[in-house]
Amino acid sequence: MEMIIENIKRIRKQKGYSHEYIAHELDISQVAYSKLEKNDTKLTVERLYKLAEILETPVTELLDVKANNIFHQNNNDKGTFIGNQEVENLYQENKEQNQKIIELYEARLQDKDRLIARLEALVK
Repeated sequence: MEMIIENIKRIRKQKGYSHEYIAHELDISQVAYSKLEKNDTKLTVERLYKLAEILETPVTELLDVKANNIFHQNNNDKGTFIGNQEVENLYQENKEQNQKIIELYEARLQDKDRLIARLEALVK
């Protein structure tokens, strides 16, 4: 994460953008943005994409993903064989992670609905 923050700082400075400008574009306070650059608060995926947009920089550059670090798998006879059990294990691990993400998302949606109901009750 520190590498990502350092990339954001470096690119922001190269472009001559101030903390205030970036904070304004992110619709947060300058103090909140400063904490983000100090890694005192977590950088969300949404903010990462928004920062890439503001800095007019691909997300891959912020993540320091170089073209030579991207691996592609080709299906050919020279490839390494992965047994069915290994593939099944990978599938099951991803399935469990995806299910947890779905459950968390649904819980957030329920919280949102409860909050909306409370706010509507207050307005009435």
